[in-house]
Amino acid sequence: MTAVRPRDLAVAALVAAVLVHLLVRLAYGSLPAVPALAGATLGVLGIAEAVAGSALRARIERRPGTTPVPPLVAARAVVVAQASALGGAIMAGAWAGLLAYVLPRAGEVVAAAEDTVGGVVGLVSALLLVAGALWLERCCRTPDDPDREPHGTR
Repeated sequence: MTAVRPRDLAVAALVAAVLVHLLVRLAYGSLPAVPALAGATLGVLGIAEAVAGSALRARIERRPGTTPVPPLVAARAVVVAQASALGGAIMAGAWAGLLAYVLPRAGEVVAAAEDTVGGVVGLVSALLLVAGALWLERCCRTPDDPDREPHGTR
């Protein structure tokens, strides 16, 4: 199984940002307000994945006091990590697309100023999810993984 490429995540985020920005431009007046904590769940998931990754890493390295990880559990964790990274990138792009529309208007439109808070919380939370997912994926590598490449060579 190959690792998630940052390029793929960036493309997904960019496509989502453009599509959401266009949608918001066309329909902003008829959209409901964005709650301040609308995207916070993504951040909680990202933190949970980072914690799970650290715990799994200890088990994969067979540190004293830990039980070995069955290969299927590690494979499932990698699949969850890759799906979360892609989902987080798409949501980060969506929140960025919203912010690209509301930030310039926040000084003159009250609704845009209120939506900016929710957009920033959503963007930060989505980035936390991506970071937690990438950490979980990295933690699931075996110490003798032949596919390991130095960071940044992809």
